Amino acid sequence: MSLGRKMLNQQFPVEREEKRKALLAAVESVREIVASRADEAEEKGTLPQATVDALITSGLFTLKLPAVLGGAEADPVTQIEVIEVLSAIDPSTAWCMLNGTTSVSLMAAFLDDKAIAEIFDGGHIPTTANVAMPTGQAVPVDGGYCLSGKWAFASGIRHAQWVTAGVQVVRTSKAPPELRMMAVPVESVQIHDNWHVAGLEATGSCDVSITEHFIPEEFTWDSLHAKPQRGGPLYRLGLPGFVANEHAAFALGVGRCALDTVIGLANSKRRNYTLSPSTLEMRPTFQRAVGECDLKLRAARSLVMEIFTEVWATLCANQIPSPRSHAEMRSVAVFATEVAADVVTQAFRYGGGKAVYRTQCLQRCLLRDINVAAQHLIVSDIAYETHGQFALDLPDADPMR
Repeated sequence: MSLGRKMLNQQFPVEREEKRKALLAAVESVREIVASRADEAEEKGTLPQATVDALITSGLFTLKLPAVLGGAEADPVTQIEVIEVLSAIDPSTAWCMLNGTTSVSLMAAFLDDKAIAEIFDGGHIPTTANVAMPTGQAVPVDGGYCLSGKWAFASGIRHAQWVTAGVQVVRTSKAPPELRMMAVPVESVQIHDNWHVAGLEATGSCDVSITEHFIPEEFTWDSLHAKPQRGGPLYRLGLPGFVANEHAAFALGVGRCALDTVIGLANSKRRNYTLSPSTLEMRPTFQRAVGECDLKLRAARSLVMEIFTEVWATLCANQIPSPRSHAEMRSVAVFATEVAADVVTQAFRYGGGKAVYRTQCLQRCLLRDINVAAQHLIVSDIAYETHGQFALDLPDADPMR
């Protein structure tokens, strides 16, 4: 029996609700180590090994990995819940986890058995990073490709063993480039120490590059047309839906954490020059802000859950989500991100002088991290334009713009 069809040891239950409970318990199992190492992670510009080890031991890096290779293979809605809770503990850790689990799951689902046998040798599940933008260039050669290129935002690259990279393959001068993904050992790439940024500092999202490196054919797949070689309905989801739920979940977790944090400060915080006993929680303007922010987050979350629950039902019915459905998945991720950014900004504002210190999560983990996350292409506001094009039944609407 080939490795691609041989069931490896599974860490999580098969039944959906039991799996959900086990994954949420896994998040709780890493809470203390993730929270206690957050300052160290930001200082180093990458996750400490202790945090990485905790994520590996808990199985959270396998959130989207096919069960046949020992992964959780969680449905999109369960993924949202898991990422949401981890994001509320530490956004950078959650960002590395969601990037890593996407990368390893794509390799596992789409590479052929020969590549899988090497990458998952002996049942080992590698740590991975993903740079999906096709900024690499590959030339076909005997048995594979000669790859060169440079990619930005390789989140988690400092602790990754493999990286999946988007590549343009030029076969003829007249044909448009073919888009492929390629799996590359991290030891074969150069990591550029340029991740000196405003937020998500602990993700270590450095640029990476490679020059004239041979990539065997079996370590590549067609980005747009490949069919999954293993795994269930999840891997028929396609892009951008396969990653849109991650961004929605991340934003919702960060937004809720910000609101909970400022509420926790409100019963002791006083913002006045007098000796008035009035605290922040007694101010009507703050009470209104809390009520409005709570409802916005709950409304955004409900919409996210509604859309991805419908998508999962479509996949389980052996159908493929339509381009219009993908436009909805991406645009609701944008919406959740914008709602969360607004909530975080208000929480930071009401946090007053205490919020500006680098040790205070309202500025470090929340205000800066959510705004850096909002710069990601998947949550660009161009998604709203595409959503509107489908709503207007305009031709040539494309959810991957």
